[in-house]
Amino acid sequence: MTSPASAPASSPALDTGTALVLIDLQHGILALPTARPGDEILRNGIALAEAFRAHKLPVVLVNVAWSPDGCDLPTTDVDRPGPATAPPAAFSEIPAELAALGDVTVTKRHWGAFTGTELDLQLRRRGIHKIVLAGISTSIGVESTARAAWEHSYGLVFAEDATADLDADSHAHTFGKIFPRIGRVSSTREIIAALDTLR
Repeated sequence: MTSPASAPASSPALDTGTALVLIDLQHGILALPTARPGDEILRNGIALAEAFRAHKLPVVLVNVAWSPDGCDLPTTDVDRPGPATAPPAAFSEIPAELAALGDVTVTKRHWGAFTGTELDLQLRRRGIHKIVLAGISTSIGVESTARAAWEHSYGLVFAEDATADLDADSHAHTFGKIFPRIGRVSSTREIIAALDTLR
């Protein structure tokens, strides 16, 4: 039997109110040992971004970063805490081959891209009501952003092959159990094909 994560659903319905949101495709996170190689995720992310730009639709590049003094790092009491100090600035840099003039950039300090950022404002003022979402990592930054987007009433399409997790089981769980309940699971190729039908 084919798993839901490896068998995206039918081609998504996209329109001119759709934006691409890529989560944490930055040097430090792309270098992590994800279950799907970071260079593959970056390649598919670039393909999606180029297709959206070609159709004059917004591309939003989200990265995670903290102040050099680390005072804005999460401080909650948890069993598996995050970093105790802010990583170097290069950790948060978006690869030059992904970014382009005119892209929207949003820096977050939590898992989700809506918390404490202007993402919702940037999307709504551009007339966006649907998001194509991808990035790293599936069960953390991408899923947190997806849940908030759904609660904000955005339509969601997930590019499964442009998304990765550190853990293959976590990726499969999110794509098999969570994302089908809040959006449509698709692929880079299917999303680009859907964009090409827009006039």
